[in-house]
Amino acid sequence: MATGGNNRKDKGMTTTITANSFKTSYLPTWCPGCGDFGIWMALKNALAELGIGPDDALLIYGIGCHGNMSAWMRSYGIVGLHGRTLPVAQGAKLANHTVPVIAIAGDGDCLGEGGNHFIHAAKRNPDITVLIHDNQVYGLTTGQASPTAKDKLKTKSTPDGVAEPAVNPLTLAIVSGATFVARGFAGDMPGLTNLISAAVKHKGFSVLDILQPCVTFNHVHTYQWYRSRLYQLDSVKYVPNNRLAAVEKALEWGDKIPLGVFYSENASTSEDREPALSSGSLVSQPLGISDLNTLLSEFR
Repeated sequence: MATGGNNRKDKGMTTTITANSFKTSYLPTWCPGCGDFGIWMALKNALAELGIGPDDALLIYGIGCHGNMSAWMRSYGIVGLHGRTLPVAQGAKLANHTVPVIAIAGDGDCLGEGGNHFIHAAKRNPDITVLIHDNQVYGLTTGQASPTAKDKLKTKSTPDGVAEPAVNPLTLAIVSGATFVARGFAGDMPGLTNLISAAVKHKGFSVLDILQPCVTFNHVHTYQWYRSRLYQLDSVKYVPNNRLAAVEKALEWGDKIPLGVFYSENASTSEDREPALSSGSLVSQPLGISDLNTLLSEFR
């Protein structure tokens, strides 16, 4: 379902941005019932509500089922190497910090291969939004356990069940310095749309961990399993302004699992602290090179 669009003036013409503005000629190949469908639709709805059109933002995709979204999302986009979503996103943001940059990553892509990048990006606080498709498995390579796989989850790589504790994306983001940390659910499109909008609007490193059922390889954490446990932080009058309280709440998992914004603060971003950007975005600044051949000769 698509939400209402947003009107925008563009070269004297009024353009209405809706979820259909991002439609391509390709159809998704995700498994029927995959949580990626809900995330895909919520992202399009959020961008439309924010008035961000296909040519207004840059989407950086990781490797995994989530990364296939690049083929059916009409927008500027880059597919990075496995685990390297955030370095590409930070480079793009440095080149033109006026453009919204959204990293679309998986739990394995972002927290396994890309775990070190995740920690240091949170520390730097670039103005980037990270959407983590968290289904606890490497779905594209047929269901091995990912870093977020919960205790005793049986997968192809853990036939007797996962033996070690799972990585908690929320606590990792909070203690590493992320300035906006939230959790959504792929089966709650209106709620997820609102969280994506809030994450994109936040100035700083925004992390949204999205619980995403994998109907093919994770038969434990299903839509029904989540719906019987999920509750909204707003319903308990939680205030997301204390890191220690946020960590404590983020550790809650079992019969009750919270959704919503766990932590949010205003802080300087890496772009704010970059002297080279004081005169404007890098792409708008002159190169200051009078003779390109002389410059190139230095590297021969």
